[in-house]
Amino acid sequence: MLSTTNHVAARLAAGRPPVLIVIVDTEEEFAWDKPFDRANTGTTSVAAQPLMHDRVFDRLGIVPAYMVDWPVATAPAAAATLRSLMREGRCEIGTQLHPWVSPPYDEQVTGFNSYAGNLPRELELAKVRMLTTAIGDAFDRMPTAFKAGRYGLGPHSAEAVAALGYEIDASVVPYTRFEDAGAPDFRSFDEHPYWFEAGGRRLLELPVTTGYAGWLRGMGPRLFELARAPAGRALHMGGVLARSGALERIRLSPEVATGAEMRRLTRALRANGCEVFSLTYHSPSLVPGHTPYVRDAAERERLVTTIHDYCTWFRDEIGGEFLSMSALPAALGASSANGQARGEPQLSQG
Repeated sequence: MLSTTNHVAARLAAGRPPVLIVIVDTEEEFAWDKPFDRANTGTTSVAAQPLMHDRVFDRLGIVPAYMVDWPVATAPAAAATLRSLMREGRCEIGTQLHPWVSPPYDEQVTGFNSYAGNLPRELELAKVRMLTTAIGDAFDRMPTAFKAGRYGLGPHSAEAVAALGYEIDASVVPYTRFEDAGAPDFRSFDEHPYWFEAGGRRLLELPVTTGYAGWLRGMGPRLFELARAPAGRALHMGGVLARSGALERIRLSPEVATGAEMRRLTRALRANGCEVFSLTYHSPSLVPGHTPYVRDAAERERLVTTIHDYCTWFRDEIGGEFLSMSALPAALGASSANGQARGEPQLSQG
């Protein structure tokens, strides 16, 4: 995983309000409870994305970043939907790598290989290169923001991303260790963005906004490790901590958190000095039945309403502003000008 020792904190200029970035993991439809399959490349749900613009983004002045993978970039109808939004200034396009559906197809389709960082160095680079080119061809501009599908960073991921001219990575999930074999381990990372160097280039890391809320949040990492241990699970320690209001680990996503939980997280992170927040969800969730988060029309309405209400609250109650992904490096550049990131982040698997 990315080392926490070779980076420089990225801060907003003094007095600037906190900012919110909206990131949409824009991908094919597949069965989340079944093995990965290269044949699952449907992208019909992309046609539903303007719904969120009509109901939320356009009304609030939000320009989301659609992180596009190979099936979306190479499906004419899906690309046309997003290209129209982009040309109207209503969205930006970034990159998301799902290696199992992204050529070259030189690896076996396995859970381990679904994390691109586990692939051989040359193969990971080739996949990122081909995807980057496909997105450039589909949208008439090269993407500058990257996200590893399944957050699958590995020892050569930063080098590959830097070599292809990216400026931002959005793959780190703070305080989190995934359970799958070969999955990355981000437990040593926090919620703050930072600059780092890879392949001779300076990149910005924008973590997925994740953190702790509750009166024991200062002990969050330690207590969550205890809760995950066999004894903690037997005692349902995580549930007890959450129900008591002592400690919750929350991700800023309406798919896995309620509006109240996202507001609690935001207040807690603001108290800890967090300046930049990223709200995320998956594009197929706008069509019921494609993700486990939205199974019917009522759940889709809840998703849309939760995003609208949270973003309105962030603007009106927190005093925050909305930024596009491409505007973020400049907003963070001035306050980081005196610091230089040293060394390429070291990656290992947890």
